[in-house]
Amino acid sequence: MHRLLALLCAALCASALAACGSTVSTSGLSGAKRDVAQTIADLQSDATARNEKKICANDLAAATVARLGGVKGCEAAVEDQLKQVDSLEVTVQSIKPAKGETTATAQVKSIFQGKSRVSSLSLVRQGGKWKISGAG
Repeated sequence: MHRLLALLCAALCASALAACGSTVSTSGLSGAKRDVAQTIADLQSDATARNEKKICANDLAAATVARLGGVKGCEAAVEDQLKQVDSLEVTVQSIKPAKGETTATAQVKSIFQGKSRVSSLSLVRQGGKWKISGAG
């Protein structure tokens, strides 16, 4: 449970907490790819604001929130992880919506403690919006 959240925060939230961190760009993207990138940008914005309520309510999939112990458990876990995040910069390298556009995968590159790392983010479409369902 905490590994999933740590991966999500390390891959996504951390860059938003950096003083010189950049935001995810949606320019040049359209359709589902743009919407997925916007979800990642929204997470960065919510992490910058340290708004764990918005992260759990708006950015994470319902199943992910449930795995973290429901809304209150999610909020506590996100708050804890945001306190531990180092300064990172994140860029979306690729976005691949699955056929039918109900799920998608995004490859996200981050720099953590001076080392480049690529993580895979899983997203699911819920209620017409893309939400982050996992990281690895």
